[in-house]
Amino acid sequence: MEYVRLGSTGLKVSRICLGTLTFGSPEWRPWMLDLASARPLFRRAVEQGINFFDTADTYSGGESEKITGQCLAEMFPGARREEIVIATKVFNPVDMAFEGLNSASFRRRPNLDGLSRKRIFHAVDASLSRLGTDYIDLYQIHRFDPETPLEETMEALNDVVKAGKVLYIGASSMWAWQFAKMQQIAQQNGWSRFVSMQNHYNLVYREEEREMIPLCSDAGVALLPWSPLARGFLVSDPSGEIARSTPRSETDDAQGKFYGRAADLQVRQALHLMARQKQIEPATLAYAWLLHRGVTAPIAGVSKDFHVDHAVAAINVTLSPSEAMLLEKAYEPRTVLGHS
Repeated sequence: MEYVRLGSTGLKVSRICLGTLTFGSPEWRPWMLDLASARPLFRRAVEQGINFFDTADTYSGGESEKITGQCLAEMFPGARREEIVIATKVFNPVDMAFEGLNSASFRRRPNLDGLSRKRIFHAVDASLSRLGTDYIDLYQIHRFDPETPLEETMEALNDVVKAGKVLYIGASSMWAWQFAKMQQIAQQNGWSRFVSMQNHYNLVYREEEREMIPLCSDAGVALLPWSPLARGFLVSDPSGEIARSTPRSETDDAQGKFYGRAADLQVRQALHLMARQKQIEPATLAYAWLLHRGVTAPIAGVSKDFHVDHAVAAINVTLSPSEAMLLEKAYEPRTVLGHS
């Protein structure tokens, strides 16, 4: 495993981050893995040297945070907490279906989502409780909140840092001008600024290369892309000969909405062809491409042991400029996706 600084901070993180959207209760989504199923995947990640773990309060109504906290407490007891980096997120409502409220009625209730001072102060304490930790290493805003003054959000985030509940703050998908404006407000007031951007970025979605990635690179902001495998699209068999139906693919229609253009199919075909030539897995090559594009740590979602192995193997893959060009050649610009 390799470890790098998180942006311009002194915090060291593994080049692969374990994403935990997969872990929670099957009652929330049929493809979720419970604690017993998640534990060996966390163990495999730790054995491979991963020290960076990303979750969100909204995943599985908070169950993902609970599982993440319990598994990491078992594997990093006591003083070893300092070895790991725990990231979580705030913005979306925490689905309360397990407490008798359906999502539709819950989302209409006031102050249970967004980035107001009240929401952030409540949400950070709730996340700390579910994670079973005294502090959150990286607290990220899950999306941009147009209904809350930016000064209110940035001051509230600064206050949870000053209170010792959070060490660093980060952001996720939004327009580059929105991110720049929030950073400027923080700088002008002497408040904590975002040290990372968790954006939508992979071989078949590269619109972030226009503005957000150059902005982050110039400012020393770490890139932590979500959906590095395009929700599995990049690793599914391009010939169609191998059926890879999973509980998630059967119930999550986002892949079909996001990916599948003719250009996407050509990119995927090029990925699989080069992976065969290099005798590595397509997933490994897709992660490797991101690492060669200056990404700090892709967020790897896993449901099997070998998913962890394929992600970690990318660290040792060499990709020449001409090989990268072959992977990128068929890409065509597209509508911006993932900001909501």
